Amino acid sequence: MQTSFVELHARERAQALLDDGTARELVGPFDNLISPHLEPQGIVPESDDGVVLMQGQLDHQAAVVISIEGSFQGGGIGEVNGAKIVAALEQTLKDNQQGHSVYPVLILDTGGVRLQEANYGLLAISEIHNAIVALKSYVPVIGIIPGRVGSFGGMSITSATLSYLITTKKARVGLNGPEVIEQEAGVREFDASDKDLIWDTLGTTQRAATGIVDEVIDDQVSAIKQAVVNAIRAKKDSHRTERNDFYLTLLDQLDLTAPLDTAGYRQLYATIKPVKHQLAPAKASDQLGTKSRGRLWFEKLTGITNAKSEVATVLYANQADRAYLAIVADEHNRFPRVRHGEVGLQEGFTVATVIDQIVAADADKPVKRPIVLIVDVPSQAYGYKEELIGIHLSLAAAAVAEAKARQAGHPVIAFIPGDAVSGGFLSFGLQSNRLILLDDESITVQAMSKASAARITQRTIAELEAATKHVPAMAYDVKNYQKLGALSQFVDGIQSWSATPAAVAKVNDLIETAVQSTVDQPTDLHMRYETAIAKASGRVATRKMRAAVAEQWQA
Repeated sequence: MQTSFVELHARERAQALLDDGTARELVGPFDNLISPHLEPQGIVPESDDGVVLMQGQLDHQAAVVISIEGSFQGGGIGEVNGAKIVAALEQTLKDNQQGHSVYPVLILDTGGVRLQEANYGLLAISEIHNAIVALKSYVPVIGIIPGRVGSFGGMSITSATLSYLITTKKARVGLNGPEVIEQEAGVREFDASDKDLIWDTLGTTQRAATGIVDEVIDDQVSAIKQAVVNAIRAKKDSHRTERNDFYLTLLDQLDLTAPLDTAGYRQLYATIKPVKHQLAPAKASDQLGTKSRGRLWFEKLTGITNAKSEVATVLYANQADRAYLAIVADEHNRFPRVRHGEVGLQEGFTVATVIDQIVAADADKPVKRPIVLIVDVPSQAYGYKEELIGIHLSLAAAAVAEAKARQAGHPVIAFIPGDAVSGGFLSFGLQSNRLILLDDESITVQAMSKASAARITQRTIAELEAATKHVPAMAYDVKNYQKLGALSQFVDGIQSWSATPAAVAKVNDLIETAVQSTVDQPTDLHMRYETAIAKASGRVATRKMRAAVAEQWQA
């Protein structure tokens, strides 16, 4: 009789993968490192915060299994469980850097960010991505998506960063859940009550046929363990985030005026022959672009009037030994879901392409060019075609490119004069060494719109807003975001729509200060734990978890 892997809980799944008698849990329930953000909202916390971490042997090789419990808060990532995942991956990285091969396996059963700790969740997921990118230089990072919840939200982006992805037929993968798309774009865009449509679009049969997952395995413990063993032995890596030319070619050929179903997409996918894509720097023009804060500050910082690009929503320039990038609104864009500055399919793959160009051009230079991301992204694109094609792949490509650039020595600086929301921010901004945010109450920083967050957490908008008064990590305003301690600069006296000469000069000075602060410093994201605010209050729980994992780790 075979045992179902899907029906096991997180701890049982981790134990089932590891060789008999070798599993050792770290920072388990008796350590009682719980989330401090749930009880103030009337939510009972879990003693392991929904993530199980085990060291042991897998096929007689040293391994660490990170297993997410989908039955607790939908497997959502918050401050404490996110810190547990990051700390484990970074300890694994350290072991591998010291010549001790340790193979990480992530079991994803997660809806993405835990909305009750939204901004902590976004920070943690970006830090998970950074660690995965660094680890893949040493060993494959294997992912399993069993079933139950699947892998959604920011953790779908995580799934795309992994070397090799194993699933069962009971799993689903997508960035935006159907309910969120319906809330944001309407029922005609994606009917969240149509279960057949959901499974046809997001289920693993379709996902395997179109490169989003690698292997669909019978729901048996032995079969899944063998698939993981085979992936480790063969050092399998699908290089999922390195297919920019393929997807940009596909998008060039996509007819957005015609319906697209799963069969039609599989047929299109099979015919694509990638064509090399590059983006030339933006040029001045006589035609005003669609108004946005991202465009305003790009033009003022670069001196390019009415900047125009071959990809209308992505502006790129090299000025004064810096590279500048912005994702901007385009009211006439052929992709209707990105007309207000959202990060969509073309935007993510194009940003990744540009950053790869920059890294390649500077590969032999002792001093790497700073990359300045001008962040004004109201969200990712919410659309059926985006989900069908795999918008999470696009966002992952951009995030991975930014992480690789930073790890290669490029200072990556995010200047935030506009909104920084959800997957848009994960893909464009949160892989930066330094974050510079304007103190302007019109700016929103969060993981999801209020309407969608209320629907998913089964609250009214009034109840959601009331909760944010007690939990800064749930808030949408910049002053509460500052309390998390992740910022290098919180800039008062400059309004987001007021790019005066004095304001531009001040921002240029702040960017230069941020660039200089990275010289001879680590190229990771640890600065976010080391600011005065982070130490005093913003990341106290994060720091406790990191210390606990380090203390219990056995190299």
